[in-house]
Amino acid sequence: MERITVVKIGGNVLDDPEALDRFVRDFAALGGAKILVHGGGKLATRLAGQLGIPVRMVEGRRITDRETLDLVTMVYAGLVNKRLVAALQAAGCNALGLSGADGDIVRARRRAPQPVDYGYVGDIERVDIPLLRMLLETGLVPVFPAILHDGAGELLNCNADSVAEGIARAAATLAPTDLVFCFEKRGVLRDPADERSVIARITAEGYPALREAGIVSGGMIPKIENALKAVEAGVRSVRIKRAADLLDPQEGTTIASC
Repeated sequence: MERITVVKIGGNVLDDPEALDRFVRDFAALGGAKILVHGGGKLATRLAGQLGIPVRMVEGRRITDRETLDLVTMVYAGLVNKRLVAALQAAGCNALGLSGADGDIVRARRRAPQPVDYGYVGDIERVDIPLLRMLLETGLVPVFPAILHDGAGELLNCNADSVAEGIARAAATLAPTDLVFCFEKRGVLRDPADERSVIARITAEGYPALREAGIVSGGMIPKIENALKAVEAGVRSVRIKRAADLLDPQEGTTIASC
């Protein structure tokens, strides 16, 4: 493999049929080996409201009790994942939907309850790199929801940005790997109301000041922190951009170690 592209999308694309249709076509057109990681938080939040299940978030991360775990597993690993796989197949992309438990491909450990008890939430412990290589070399396109497992029978809800970062780090041991986080804005914006205020480059040195100033907040915090971890671990490039700009290498914010 000459290169691998890992792309992460969230609810802003999944909830918009027109945006999803365009993304699927653009993703299918990407050359080389590729992997898709997806969230689905907006749908899960909407269904939780309909079912009367409380939604609690801390710095963009969902608190997952047992009832919420059942819900997000059904939404992420079931409905959303299979809709995506079917759409990709229709676009000529031979996708394969996999939770972390399938083939034991991605294992996680439950996060310690301190300083915040997130419940049934996990952090990646390891990726089965030989299995990932086999899938990619056979031309399959893995599609991962943010549902992993601990190897002892417990499913765990994981942050999709963290899953994308962990899988990209594993992929980088196989071939030069590029990671793309897709969301609804053109990139990380200095002014959220001005799409022209894209910050072209964020470094490990400059990130703390952006967070302190409130320019980076909420769900953007784990996105950038995972992007920084990825480049420090050997991922060739990380960009944050709109899904509509997936095929444009000039768009978005570049995350760099220095």
